[in-house]
Amino acid sequence: MSAWHDPDRTIIDAFLEKSQFRPGSRPTYRWFLRSFEDVALRHPAVDRQMIEDWLGEMAPRWKLSTLLNQVCIVDRFLDYLVQNELIPGNPVAELRRQHNINQNKPIWRALASPNPDEALADLHRPASYGSVLGDFMRDHVALMRNRGYQYETQAHWLLRFDRFLQAHPELAGEPLETMLTHWAAAKPTRNHAAECQKLGRILTKARHRLDPNIPPKRFNPRPEREVAREHRRPHIFSPADIRHMLEVARSYPSPHAPLRPETLYTMILLAYCAGLRRSEIARLDLGDVDLRSGTITIRETKFYKTRILPLSGSVMVELRAYLDTRRRAGAPQGPQSGLFWQSHFRGHHTPETVTTMITNVMRRAGFKPPSGRTGPRVHDLRHSMVVNRILQWYRIGINPQDRLHFLSTYLGHRDINSTLVYITVTQDLLQEASERFRAVGAPCLNGEALS
Repeated sequence: MSAWHDPDRTIIDAFLEKSQFRPGSRPTYRWFLRSFEDVALRHPAVDRQMIEDWLGEMAPRWKLSTLLNQVCIVDRFLDYLVQNELIPGNPVAELRRQHNINQNKPIWRALASPNPDEALADLHRPASYGSVLGDFMRDHVALMRNRGYQYETQAHWLLRFDRFLQAHPELAGEPLETMLTHWAAAKPTRNHAAECQKLGRILTKARHRLDPNIPPKRFNPRPEREVAREHRRPHIFSPADIRHMLEVARSYPSPHAPLRPETLYTMILLAYCAGLRRSEIARLDLGDVDLRSGTITIRETKFYKTRILPLSGSVMVELRAYLDTRRRAGAPQGPQSGLFWQSHFRGHHTPETVTTMITNVMRRAGFKPPSGRTGPRVHDLRHSMVVNRILQWYRIGINPQDRLHFLSTYLGHRDINSTLVYITVTQDLLQEASERFRAVGAPCLNGEALS
């Protein structure tokens, strides 16, 4: 009996049609899913054993790396079967939940290994907030988020500390200060030392809130100062640099993804001209672009802000050209489809993928070495937008101080102090500021002008 009822074998075709994959990809995906269905026909249920048998049959035909790159289509197909109540659950997703893994691919890799039980055991991660301080830290995160804070970075710190405590049960009866001391000694890096200081302040403040009789504790600010001293200065791209990068993006070699060059070109254009963060680029939908008004809508980003950004006429011309190319490439035209569409991850690129794609352009353009983390970052495009905008204001006679609050709103900042972080003093900016002082401020220092 088949694992799901499909006597006419039409479910795979219906899934491929609904998923709106590129026409050229469908034959490969259909063949891949048919092989999965052939194995399912010999099993009463879609379970771990059935998946291991299928992987065993596929292993002689495909390299493991290639096979693991294709299993995402099976994941989506299993979710489709669950949504249509054809199977009770996705066994891979269930294994991921059992072992507290965030992604499915490590589960597939473990199931394809010679010893799946041992590989799954190595993947297992402790439950979130399962330590002796777990409830206390979980409640604190919930409180801060209820107050309106996103609290993502702090939650990651707390989860890392929670996993450390679970791995060291001997610290369960020790005071908080002792736990933090052992946590600080776990890694010798300066970043970890600074993170421990911040984590200590968070936990002591939370404890003081619950019991005001516990005195607050002073922490050594030196680790954070050392990290700040080593913080990498942003690279400020000149307009000529941006033009060169756009030329490289438009000529990017991509024979298997013809939309890729235009996608890279438009991503870099919006990252620089609109000062978008990588996460904002990744989340853009087709419906966020308003060609009539010449605006794009950035929804629910950092600090839960939504903003509507006007774009210049030249940027809108390029955006229209990209939308035409996107339509001709067969991308879905629904308002909820990703502006930078691709066939995986529900039609959207992840922020990490956006970083990788733009970084590859920077490497080809010669701004970064062929490998490694040195050189400009994607976020430096946002820094460059701020500095070059202020330079332009100086050159056309506008006082930047009168416009900074507009720039702060455009960037989605809470206040002007966040925008000031982006003002990197370059030689050109210093020269323009000096010229403005010479023309406007210097006469005020002349005694004759005052008399």
